[in-house]
Formats: sequence, structure tokens, C-alpha cells
Amino acid sequence: MTTTAQRFRAAVENRDLAALDDLFTEDIRFYSPVKFTPFEGRPMVLGLFGVLLRTFEDFRYVGEFAGAAETSSDGASAPAEILLFRATAGGKEIHGIDLLHFADDGRIKEFTVMVRPQSAVHALGEAVLAGLVEDGLAPAAP
Repeated sequence: MTTTAQRFRAAVENRDLAALDDLFTEDIRFYSPVKFTPFEGRPMVLGLFGVLLRTFEDFRYVGEFAGAAETSSDGASAPAEILLFRATAGGKEIHGIDLLHFADDGRIKEFTVMVRPQSAVHALGEAVLAGLVEDGLAPAAP
């Protein structure tokens, strides 16, 4: 049996945005390392993933851990999985983790990304913002 995390990992590694659609709940919350408030809702999160799949270079998962963790949205404990990754963005090497929290139906209800080092966070933030503006998902800076 293939888990949601395995399906998610395969979709990202294959840069298959369409395969992500049924893996997210309608009200998914995506916590970014470059934005204080979460991105909310499946359409916005799918749009964000479209930008991320274009932005990251040499993206690869290098490990995983499964268990349970408290969610940010309601503080309840939920099944969770951490996927460790390496990538390049804006010429900077990134080390990071994707923390996936799962709903009762197995779909991803909360997604948190953490990356290092600070210089990579900055480069990633600039690249993602440019992509969101380009795709009409964020307003252009005045």
C-alpha cells in the first residue's frame, strides 16, 4: 500500500503538479519559512507548489521520519511525517524539511517547510515571491 507521503514524494520528485491535487485537504494550511501567516486552501497551495517546482533546482529527498506531532492550526496531535531534502535555489544550496500532518482521511491538512541557511531562505523567498507575482497569486510590489 502506498502512503500519502510516498505519493507526495513521488509527485514532487517527478515535478507532477496534477498528482498533488487529491493529496491535499480543501482547507490545507502551508507554513512557509519566508511568510509569517500560512498560505491557505488547496487552490493557493497548489499554485505555490507550481512556483516551487519551477524554483528549486536539483531537488531531492534524502530521508524521512514518521510519527505524530501537534498541529499549528488546532494544537491536536495528528499523524505526521518529515521528509528531509536538499536543493538549490538562486545559486544557494538549501537543506530543509517538509513536515506533513495528515487528516483523518489520510490527506495532507497541514504542511510546514523549514530551511537553512539564512542566505538560502532569503534567496528562496525572493524567487518564490517573483514566481507568485508572475502567476498572479500575489500582488506586485508598489
